[in-house]
Amino acid sequence: MKRKDWLILVAGLLAGTGLGVLIFFGLGFWNGQAQSEGQLPGKALTTSPAVGALAPDFELVDLSGETVRLSDLRGKPVLLNFWATWCAPCKLEMPAIQERFEQHQAKFSVLAIDFDEPEQDVRQFAKQLELTFNILLDPGAKVQDLYRVRGYPTTFLVDAEGVIRVHHVGLITEAQLDRYLQQVGIDP
Repeated sequence: MKRKDWLILVAGLLAGTGLGVLIFFGLGFWNGQAQSEGQLPGKALTTSPAVGALAPDFELVDLSGETVRLSDLRGKPVLLNFWATWCAPCKLEMPAIQERFEQHQAKFSVLAIDFDEPEQDVRQFAKQLELTFNILLDPGAKVQDLYRVRGYPTTFLVDAEGVIRVHHVGLITEAQLDRYLQQVGIDP
């Protein structure tokens, strides 16, 4: 290899590394805390949207005008699904979530949190897909920010004690959904 070729290769590697560091730290993929599947013995739980931490509490209004507070649902697992009406993968995964909800609604709750869209659009979407689980409106996307949602759909499964056990970004397959529900004690 000629010297010029080596210089181009090294420059490319440096540029790629710099871009990778910028994406990793600049887009919030690293939050300065280790994330683990479980909680370490003797360690206090923190409130953070991280697996093994207490789920940040919030209060939103559903489509019927009722106020729903996450902490009021303690005692059974909760599936938090962040979505938008324009999101094709969101529309694809909703029927599977609806089916599991119908099968196990006594065992877990679903809170589907829409991304700051007009209520009429959200209602139309829910009606079109015949969704019966709780659809919440998030004006200003404050809860989306609290949970650091960066893509749609994003799903968290919170156990009966309020601890996040699963964080999934992107379309959930039926097999993944069943596996995640098992992780919070619900057998499909």
